[in-house]
Amino acid sequence: MQVVADVGGIPGKDCNGFCKYCYFRKVKEIKSFGCAHCLPNKIGCERCSKGVSETQGAFKSPFEVMNEVQTAIMMGMRQGKVSAYISGGGDISCYPHLETLTANLNQFSISSILGYTSGKGITDSSTVTRLINNGVEEVSFTIFASDPKLRKEWVKDPNPHEALKSCQMFCESIDLTGAAVIIPGVNDGDVLRETCNSLEEWGAKGMLLMRFANTFNEGLILGNEPIVKGIESQPVEDFAELVKQINSEYKFRVSGTPLCDPETGGPFAIAKDENEVFLQFIKPVTGEATIITSKIAEPFISKIFNKIEADSINVVACEKEIACLITKEDLEKLDLSEIKDAVILPGRSFVHQLDAERILSADGVDRLVGRGPDTLSVDGELSIDMTDENVIERELEQFNDLVDAINFFGMRLL
Repeated sequence: MQVVADVGGIPGKDCNGFCKYCYFRKVKEIKSFGCAHCLPNKIGCERCSKGVSETQGAFKSPFEVMNEVQTAIMMGMRQGKVSAYISGGGDISCYPHLETLTANLNQFSISSILGYTSGKGITDSSTVTRLINNGVEEVSFTIFASDPKLRKEWVKDPNPHEALKSCQMFCESIDLTGAAVIIPGVNDGDVLRETCNSLEEWGAKGMLLMRFANTFNEGLILGNEPIVKGIESQPVEDFAELVKQINSEYKFRVSGTPLCDPETGGPFAIAKDENEVFLQFIKPVTGEATIITSKIAEPFISKIFNKIEADSINVVACEKEIACLITKEDLEKLDLSEIKDAVILPGRSFVHQLDAERILSADGVDRLVGRGPDTLSVDGELSIDMTDENVIERELEQFNDLVDAINFFGMRLL
């Protein structure tokens, strides 16, 4: 069983400074977006204000984190082996009490998994040995590139050689999944292969490739676009091909976000022709509705509903490429003539119910607006540790939740 150990921290402050490509760099003060967690009559809550910019608070004390972990274990009545996934808004390697926390967890026979860290907080690689002795069994390490000069320039790493040595030591002793935001012309091509060569030589478990976002439509909703001037993000289709190519060249597992996981077929594995047999496990659609989603997800979702012959459903794409980052500005750009009387929004989209109803009824048609499940597939960050069966099972569960929403909010078919 796994519980989350949130150590807190603020991007840019508790990570030895922003990486040059960081999603949170240049963030201005933002007002609340609105979301499903807001009160019905009030736009704004913790999730869609401080939560989305990850500015809730500085690093917590190890005692506070330990109390939260023990409470989660007791509340969940978890038995057997328990691991703690250590994460936060800052860089985990910069958490000043990391060794204390892992040692305390280890005393209670709780192993540790280190969430995304760039290693910028490791100034002495001997720290790695102590962490491993404290029960750290797995780590996600943002390597970016195995070239120390590139790390220093783009990750703003003051000790790139120590960080890379730490990465190697983790690889040789425990499970390490490398990660890299791919900046076209910087750490792709030969540089990426040199990085993967190093990871494979060191014994890494896997590699997650992340597509660089630099515009509002690509997901920069915090008023901070562009993060890096003069850089155009790789087309999504080209990025997916890069992931497949790298996966075919190396022995370790390679996955990508937002696309794709070559081993599981995700995201939207059930949309693949070879997996059509699994669509029989999706519930019958008895309602009529429009599904609003992202530009990337729309072709997959449309294909699935076409295959199950749900003619009462149409899928409309916003220009936003990630569905959970859809805001009211995206809805304002839609052609309402394409929208049916019942509408299903992505569960995690940053749109308040009041805004959604106002915008989607602006043409005089009083539309009923509901929300689907938080996700409809498994992102490459998670699927890299899953089997194809796991992904298909999760997708069927989520699509059945979506059908439940359609049948509840949608007009009943005669």
